[in-house]
Amino acid sequence: MRDNAKPAPRVGLLVTCLVDLMRPSVGFAAVKLLEDAGCIVDVPGQTCCGQPAFNSGDRATARRLAQNIIDAFAGFDYVVVPSGSCGGTVVKHYPELFADEPGLSQKARALADKTHELVSFLTDVMGVSDVKARFDGTVTYHDSCSGLRELGIREQPRRLLQSVLGLDLVEMTDADVCCGFGGTFAVKYGEISNAIVERKADRIVESGARTIVAGDLGCLLNMAGKLSRRGSPTEVRHVAEILAGMTDAPAIGAPGETTR
Repeated sequence: MRDNAKPAPRVGLLVTCLVDLMRPSVGFAAVKLLEDAGCIVDVPGQTCCGQPAFNSGDRATARRLAQNIIDAFAGFDYVVVPSGSCGGTVVKHYPELFADEPGLSQKARALADKTHELVSFLTDVMGVSDVKARFDGTVTYHDSCSGLRELGIREQPRRLLQSVLGLDLVEMTDADVCCGFGGTFAVKYGEISNAIVERKADRIVESGARTIVAGDLGCLLNMAGKLSRRGSPTEVRHVAEILAGMTDAPAIGAPGETTR
């Protein structure tokens, strides 16, 4: 845990568009987890990180949005994102966007160096090894592509989930295989995306887990939509909600919730 002799780190929360528009409870859960870890948290005014534009080849729009994020989060010790995909965009692709502009390149690299996905920040930076939460039931974890392959997030969420009282973590087959979302991929290649998430839904159900969790809301919305259309009783939740003990809200895709 944090050395109490040191000042509390100032953390800027990059909320993400999907959390802001579709699941604000994830943002509140992130704030709770960060404050419990000893951080001072602020949520500055912010825009989209630019990931959809970047992935679609619209570099001009991606650069404009990235500059907004760089400016908004310049004054923080750390930037934390409850999303491996948005985190991967800032950490891996912002420096690429501004590689040919020395001034902006330096700012993009400085932001990349202090940006972390939420759960990896808690474990790898703040030294959190357990959380004070309870969740009764079996849970299986989906490794989102960007978080796993761009940021190396795999053991961190499992480690914290295993500290939740009452929670039984079970591994599903192919936990590290794509769910088929991929942001704009799901729009461009709907039939392929549907086939991929169909197989993912099979693996989730086969695990026998009551709840599927992940660290990326896009993946969760995609899996929740497929499970709901199949009539599956499996609940879908962001890992932050469970770790923060904030599971009073309906599960993602439950009646009254919106899915893709």
